[in-house]
Amino acid sequence: MRAGVTRLRRALRLSYGQKIYLLATLPLVVAAAAIAVLVANQSRALAEREIAGLEAQLIAVKKEELRNYISLARTAFNAIYGNALPDDEAAKTKVAQILAAMIYGQDGYFFVYDYDGTNIVAPRQTWLINRNWAGTTDAEGTPVVDELIRIARQGGGYHSYLWPKPSTGEPAQMVSYVVGLQDWRWAVGTGVFLDDVLGSVAAARAETEARVRRTFQWIAAIALGAVLFVFASGMGITIRERRLADAKLKKLTQRIIDTQEEERGRVARELHDSISQILVGVRYTLDLARRRLGLGDPRAEESLSTGIERLNGAIGEVRRISRDLRPGVLDDLGLGPALQSLVEEFGRRTGIRTEFETVVFRNRLDQEAKIALYRIAQEALTNIEKHSGATRIRLVVRGHKQGAMLRIEDDGCGIGATREDTAEGGLGLRNMAERMEQLDGSLRVLSSSSGTVIEAQVPLSHMLPPAGQAPKTGTTA
Repeated sequence: MRAGVTRLRRALRLSYGQKIYLLATLPLVVAAAAIAVLVANQSRALAEREIAGLEAQLIAVKKEELRNYISLARTAFNAIYGNALPDDEAAKTKVAQILAAMIYGQDGYFFVYDYDGTNIVAPRQTWLINRNWAGTTDAEGTPVVDELIRIARQGGGYHSYLWPKPSTGEPAQMVSYVVGLQDWRWAVGTGVFLDDVLGSVAAARAETEARVRRTFQWIAAIALGAVLFVFASGMGITIRERRLADAKLKKLTQRIIDTQEEERGRVARELHDSISQILVGVRYTLDLARRRLGLGDPRAEESLSTGIERLNGAIGEVRRISRDLRPGVLDDLGLGPALQSLVEEFGRRTGIRTEFETVVFRNRLDQEAKIALYRIAQEALTNIEKHSGATRIRLVVRGHKQGAMLRIEDDGCGIGATREDTAEGGLGLRNMAERMEQLDGSLRVLSSSSGTVIEAQVPLSHMLPPAGQAPKTGTTA
């Protein structure tokens, strides 16, 4: 179980490239989603306002139409009603007949209720006639007849409710306009069903949702395209950078191999040209001394002395080669004496005038810093010897409040004329810079036709405290 969880964690662990890709695409996806939600909400809000305005406008037209119908009906029976008494049943019958005959459209008609709730006129729904409908409510619990009578008693007005549609028998939304004939205690009205209005509103809402969906689709398509573009660009850049990195790594690896072979060849030449020849000479000298001793020749002692001198020379050569590979004085006495020995040996070998300035480090630098600064100085002196044509060098190494500093100056031709040993050549200055990066230090190179200055700074974290003391920030070495 634990092994399975471990494998799952490893599978879910993102690589550096995947993290960069996620960092680039996640804000884009979040922004696209936020924009989509904002656009959808704004679109819906705007559409709802437009639809509400459209619905109100259509209903206002319907209401105005109902008022016109009532005006026409009153014109038709006004002469009869105006000349009749409150108990004139003949006039009431005649007016009821007139209203029953005034039907319009597929479902339009006039209705009449007395103030007690009894239906008097309902030409398209005759089953309502002569029955009392007081207290009637629609499917949503809205009072119908009582509310119409109340509005009629107040003079007139509108009322909206669900009512069976004559053509289908199904309940539908209806708005009615009703007026009161106060002398006869009649509520006279007509109504219109809002199917067409509600259908137009539903169609507008459906169109709005369709537009919102299309907007979502477009935003999603754009976001997907952007993500794919970022992915393709990232893949292209990654592949290109990987190829460049592989090429540089291959070149650097080859350079390291060449450097190793050069170093091995140099050591082999040193051993062959100096140590081997000296030891061969010692062998022949000792062999000569042995023969002379066998013959009693007094020159045997001279041959032995010569052999001892040559053996001392071989020992010196071994020490020199060993010092070049790893100077023992660096571990025994510290960086200052090791650099002084390096500079003096450089001056004797090349004839270049040298200056060396330092303070007593007393092994205050840690091992990594000492090796790094020594190798930087060694690399710099090698470059000066091979390429600069300098006649004078100056090497300064000292500690300060921020750490330690190594500075090498020469009066040569500058680095610009010898680029083969810098970044284009593989190691060189790049090797120095990498050593400083590993120590969190810095390397500064100033070069001109009048000379070059190389300055390496090691941070205070690589300075060791004196024996028996804890480290203190700002301690001078």
